[in-house]
Amino acid sequence: MKPSKDDYLKIHQINKRLFFFTVPLFLFSMALFAQTTISGNAVDQRGKPIAGVNIYIEGTYDGATTSDNGQFSFETTVTGNQVLIASFLIYETTRIAIDAAIFQNKTIILKEKSNTLDAVVISAGTMESGDKARVSVLKPLDIVTTAGSAGNIIAALQTLPGTQSVGEDGRLFVRGGEANETQTFVDGLRVAQPYGASTNNLPTRGRFSPFLFSGITFSTGGYSAEYGEALSSVLLLNTEDEPDQNKTDISLMTVGLGVGNTQKWDKSSLSVNASYINLAPYQALIPQNVAWNSPFQSLSGETVYRYKLDKGLLKLYAAFDSSKFDINQENINAVEKTRVDLNNNNFYFNTSYSGDFGNDWQIVTGMSYGYSKNKIDLDFDNVNNDENAAHLKLKLKRNFSNRFKLSFGADYFTTQFNESFTANLGATGTNGYNSNIAAAYTEADIFLSKKFAAKIGFRASHNDMLEETNVSPRISMGYKVAKNSQFSFAYGDFIQSPNAAYIKYSQYHQFESEKASHYILNYQYSKDGKTFRAEAYYKDYSNLVKYDSPMAEYNSAYSNNGSAYAKGLDLFWRDGKTIKNLEYWISYSYIDTKRDYKNYPTTVTPNFVSDHSLSVVAKCFITDWRSQVGFTNSFSSGRPYNNPNETQFMNGKTKPYNSLSFNWAYLISQQKILYFSVSNVLGTQNIFGYDYANTADSSGFYKRKEITPTADRFFFVGFFWTISKDKKDNQLKNL
Repeated sequence: MKPSKDDYLKIHQINKRLFFFTVPLFLFSMALFAQTTISGNAVDQRGKPIAGVNIYIEGTYDGATTSDNGQFSFETTVTGNQVLIASFLIYETTRIAIDAAIFQNKTIILKEKSNTLDAVVISAGTMESGDKARVSVLKPLDIVTTAGSAGNIIAALQTLPGTQSVGEDGRLFVRGGEANETQTFVDGLRVAQPYGASTNNLPTRGRFSPFLFSGITFSTGGYSAEYGEALSSVLLLNTEDEPDQNKTDISLMTVGLGVGNTQKWDKSSLSVNASYINLAPYQALIPQNVAWNSPFQSLSGETVYRYKLDKGLLKLYAAFDSSKFDINQENINAVEKTRVDLNNNNFYFNTSYSGDFGNDWQIVTGMSYGYSKNKIDLDFDNVNNDENAAHLKLKLKRNFSNRFKLSFGADYFTTQFNESFTANLGATGTNGYNSNIAAAYTEADIFLSKKFAAKIGFRASHNDMLEETNVSPRISMGYKVAKNSQFSFAYGDFIQSPNAAYIKYSQYHQFESEKASHYILNYQYSKDGKTFRAEAYYKDYSNLVKYDSPMAEYNSAYSNNGSAYAKGLDLFWRDGKTIKNLEYWISYSYIDTKRDYKNYPTTVTPNFVSDHSLSVVAKCFITDWRSQVGFTNSFSSGRPYNNPNETQFMNGKTKPYNSLSFNWAYLISQQKILYFSVSNVLGTQNIFGYDYANTADSSGFYKRKEITPTADRFFFVGFFWTISKDKKDNQLKNL
């Protein structure tokens, strides 16, 4: 039907009304969706333009990427107060409150992230190894492929600067400090008895094999507030977080045999190793400088169990060691030799957990327990001692930003030591002590930029046996002077209970904590497999124990009036890139140290210190021979000794020490290795010092005897076989 005239008039009226309604609506919509321009440029802290920065308004898709000259510009429909976000790779994400209407031609300054790979690393006093180390001076396999180390962690560390090689002892002596001034930790938990049992002038070894450890941190001073009860150094051993595959390792050696096995499941894994050592067959073939009744024997083992939880990792570590030997030692004060028959049993256990919880919080907690028992027969006298020691730990940490990290925690150490001495046909005397130490600490990591960082903290501890409380500040900082080099500085106060040889008499005497302050300046350069370190230090000791008798005894007069200082320079160079298949390092130490402690009548350099020490270590893999060959040469200047035939105390000096060692690992097949090593290849007649008679002979002369190694050389041959699923893994990394 054709519309009428009236219908046209009605349609016209409706359209007219719609026009007057829709036009304002359209104009309002145009105003509502009007676009605003956001523009500017992004630069770093030096004003240099940054290309590729993502710039956008939070909660929208409106944004752009900066051009080569750092500029950006984009349109947005949002208005009013907004948040503009700028983000890019190695720079911290920046959030800026803006008014969208007026943000044009503005400059955004981005700060470099402090946790990028080339950021400053505080390195004063600390040397690390392992895959997790930012700058590694040793690799895990270096511990045992170092010629002369014979698989001993401590012997390998003695090729690093800052250590002293005290051949008749075998323990770690660091920067003028005695061996008991270094504490050992496994997964952050203290090991109260880190060394095997021994006797006078017979070197010991570290209890732990490198088989289960993935990384080592060796701090020669200025270490974190997290660690206490150590005047000179801490050695941190970290067990593997996760093994790579199931495997079995078999070792057949001239000194014994060993076996290890690793099993891996979805969320857990178990590693076990055991070894039996008996030096009798070896010593029957190789002449010895001492008279053994029964050569050293030991049965030992270790295990690590790991379980992955949703937000953390649980570890259980256990080690045991049972050893014995029987020896006749020359005694300068007697015609007959002294018989020493020693039996030692040791057990160590720890459990640790590390993980995340809450909002950016991390937790590390655990406990350790150590037990050691010695039964020693000295001719017809008898000495028995045992020690029970435990450590409980809790540490919390939070990263509040890339520039500020805070950690705090608490420790509790408890030790019970008992000793009895029974003289031939005489009474039994007993000594011992119970010590409980509670400590708390806090520490902040502050990254002011990629070039400058600081670690500031303090540690407070209370020792109930000594009835004292101490607060120890710690501070270290690092400044990056170039892409591959930096300076670090560290200062710290450190305390430690006196040696057990003294405080076992605490029932008769009141002792105080021994104290030391460390000042360290470090320079480090690292690039393309090359590392150079130079470190100057000064240590100031106070409250060292003194006594007034020839030996420390229960009725000696003790005091804490001793003092000491140590200052020196350590140099380290490692190169694994210049010559193909060759890796080497050189370390040199100079030390000037003097002590007034024990029964010293004056302040002198102690008898375990050499002024100069030099180690050169080289390893070469010869492809055509399917062999790895290594050399280590250790040199140190003469050590002081006291000659009672002279009026001046500690006036003598031994001749310099030198030892060249060699090893050779031959790959029979991918998983079978024949290994040979020999220490002191040149047969150098080294002398560690002298024992003097307590009384003069009829002519008024004090006789002496030399303190020498138990053998001129040590030979070792071993066959090592690995059985694994990939048929490629071998024990080269453990030799």
